[in-house]
Amino acid sequence: MRYSALTTDLYELTMLAGYLEEGMTEKPAVFDLFFRHNPFQGGYAVFAGLETALAYLENLRFSEDELAYLESLGIFRPRFLDFLRDFRFRGTVTAPPEGTAVFANEPLLTVEGNLAEAQFVETALLNIINFQTLVATKAARINHAAAGGSVVEFGLRRAQGPDGGLSVARAAYVGGVRATSNVLAGKTFGIPVKGTHAHSWIMAFPDELTAFRKYAEVFPDACILLVDTYDTLKSGLPNALTVARELRQNGHELAGVRIDSGDLAFLSREARRLFDAAGFPRVKIVASNELDEQIIDSVRDEGGRVDIYGVGTKLATCMGEGGGALGGVYKLVRIDDHPRLKVTSDLAKATLPDRKRLIRAVAPDGSYIQDVISLAGEELRPGETVFDPANPLQHVTLPANARIEELRSVVLADGRRSPGPTPSLDEAANRCADQLARLPQGCLRFINPHRYKVSISRGLHELRIRLMEEVLHGL
Repeated sequence: MRYSALTTDLYELTMLAGYLEEGMTEKPAVFDLFFRHNPFQGGYAVFAGLETALAYLENLRFSEDELAYLESLGIFRPRFLDFLRDFRFRGTVTAPPEGTAVFANEPLLTVEGNLAEAQFVETALLNIINFQTLVATKAARINHAAAGGSVVEFGLRRAQGPDGGLSVARAAYVGGVRATSNVLAGKTFGIPVKGTHAHSWIMAFPDELTAFRKYAEVFPDACILLVDTYDTLKSGLPNALTVARELRQNGHELAGVRIDSGDLAFLSREARRLFDAAGFPRVKIVASNELDEQIIDSVRDEGGRVDIYGVGTKLATCMGEGGGALGGVYKLVRIDDHPRLKVTSDLAKATLPDRKRLIRAVAPDGSYIQDVISLAGEELRPGETVFDPANPLQHVTLPANARIEELRSVVLADGRRSPGPTPSLDEAANRCADQLARLPQGCLRFINPHRYKVSISRGLHELRIRLMEEVLHGL
């Protein structure tokens, strides 16, 4: 899917026009994309959206129709429109792989190029990375709550438009939700598609048993029956059992039943008991109805016997405390070979200047200890002191037996992706599962999660202090 070059805020274009008039478009510039708070008041985020972002950058160009629209606004000079006609992104992007566990204030994307190209792509990159990272994180939390149960993404009808529905399905897969009801997402991304039927199917027939039988006739080997249209215990489950027996007599097996209302823990236990007692232990119990990680966790705590969770609205819209938006930002960190930082009275909001590395300290058993942000040319070794970016008086020493891993690499250079095959969604999802398993387990808690430490190196700490003093002395 091509993102229009007009997928941007107007101020990106007005700044670009201003840079052109001031002769600044070719100044070398470096921007970092990061977020300031972990979403959902949680202990981590799952990085997603990179391949979508890279496709946008590779294909960025203004069509004649788009240029005609900009001309019609009456605010841009012909010289600027001519400049846009040949505009391309020819810069460099450094990023971690999709599915990487990331944390507040870490540089996710670093975009380097001339000032015109690096500035202009801000809005689209934030749109892509903010949303997909938020969804992937929500999906990972839901998947963790399911504790081995399967999760299917049912969110298309509540998503933020068709484009949002596609992004939800893709990002949810990265976070561990490996099936969707969205047929277009199945075709576009190769995600397995799953589904049952609606209550309207039942209501379209004279009675529930007839509706079940007709559905089983059409889909004898993929039949999942919705059992709560009238009464789950008195009608739905007994009728589903009747159809299960009839299918078996004809050489087929009922795949499952779905419960979409009521006490899911109690009803799923009853469904499991009834089907097991009747000799159908392989019938899957599917639950849906406004599910999220908190509700799934509660269903499991209460002894629910759900095999598959259909999660829609609260995944697609990222509902929950600290959800709704990731709040990622895009800040200039170097221009014209000079490091830059944004200074505020709150040290925690002061940006981290210059080109940087993102490093992870790993214990001998493979578990993650902490992350460190350092200057690009700075060596970092076990045993060195690193600093809390919000409180420099707090510092720790990296364990002497830690292994240092680089989290990011150049993924696009001169406007083209690095050589090699495009990483698959399965690779991203597997990476996510592996990385979350290696975090301190307290990071995965939904309430009062463990705070994973992200420090800055001595060189970055000293550079930031020096630049802050220079700015403040110049005021």
